[in-house]
Amino acid sequence: MHQSSFFKKRIYCTILVTVFIWALLLWDYFHGGVPSHHLLQNKDLPSFSNWWGGILLPLLTWFLLYRAQVRIEKESTSSGVPNSFVAYFVGALLFGMVLSVFFTLGNQEVPFYMLIGLLVLGFFLPVYRAECLLGFAIGMTFTFGGVLPILIGSILVLLCSALYLVLRPMALFVYSKIANLLHK
Repeated sequence: MHQSSFFKKRIYCTILVTVFIWALLLWDYFHGGVPSHHLLQNKDLPSFSNWWGGILLPLLTWFLLYRAQVRIEKESTSSGVPNSFVAYFVGALLFGMVLSVFFTLGNQEVPFYMLIGLLVLGFFLPVYRAECLLGFAIGMTFTFGGVLPILIGSILVLLCSALYLVLRPMALFVYSKIANLLHK
């Protein structure tokens, strides 16, 4: 993909996310005030105002799309955004939205199992990529603001990258050694 083409898409996506988050913040402001969210829903822990999302989400979008651009340019020789980029982004977006819906409905078990399932999936697929974090954070923003999804998503990215980049190659190495021993 040409750098100037991707640069324009980064600008458009960042503007779109900026408009989305600020429209949400203005809606909240004029309909009861902009909420704050406590870490782990514990009043004793610090809270983060959703106003921070107005700054952090556009910056995160710009940065993560840059990281995705660098990776795509290294991996791909074709022009255009790869289908895998769109699939991972949309999948993470839907995952974040569904997780938020279940959490909003008061169901604590389904989000827990979804996160465990994500870690299992993280062993088999590269769900630590920039587009996954971006989709996850945007998908959860309506419910949790901008800060908590970024924090939770960053922790999940670290765990999934350790699973996929460290634990998975080790498991495949052990599996190949065992398979070689059994075939002799």
